[in-house]
Amino acid sequence: MAKLTAKKRNALKGTTFGLLGKRKYPMPDKQHAANAKARASQQVKKGNLSSAEKAKIDRKADRILGESKGSQLKSKKRKKS
Repeated sequence: MAKLTAKKRNALKGTTFGLLGKRKYPMPDKQHAANAKARASQQVKKGNLSSAEKAKIDRKADRILGESKGSQLKSKKRKKS
């Protein structure tokens, strides 16, 4: 994963973050998106993050990772054919 310095993080657009208003869970690339999903799961288990916030982070990360449920189902159907 590429190092995200404070200077680079501060320069990111608000839409790059999983939680826009809080500027938490930055996702400038696929590695950070995968990491954001993992960290969000940990924070839900600790009680520091709501399920709704985790869902927002997961949706954003899935778009970046290209892992939408629709594309997963399509690829499974192709394999069966």
